[in-house]
Amino acid sequence: MDQKNNFFSDVWEIVKLIPEGRVTSYGAIAEYLGSKRGARMVGWAMNASHMMDDVPAHRVVNKKGLLTGKHHFDGVNKMQLLLEKEGVIIIDNQIQHLDQIFWDPNLELL
Repeated sequence: MDQKNNFFSDVWEIVKLIPEGRVTSYGAIAEYLGSKRGARMVGWAMNASHMMDDVPAHRVVNKKGLLTGKHHFDGVNKMQLLLEKEGVIIIDNQIQHLDQIFWDPNLELL
């Protein structure tokens, strides 16, 4: 259990570093933490982060830019609204221009 708590804490610390108006993926975070196949566990960490106000979980999407975690937010469109407030363009639950706003911790946190 302690190992899971450490992983979740590590995920949350990385997510706190994502700049406003940028997004990353579950897989990119998992890879940065040395768990290349740990994207699902990053998703669990994001779901558990909703108890904290200082983790911008809305900035984490799937590798294609889909808002797959949106059902974990209060309100039907809260994740989308938070991203749009930061200038992110979303059409049909998908981030537009993902290649331009993608924040890769493997490149940004050298």
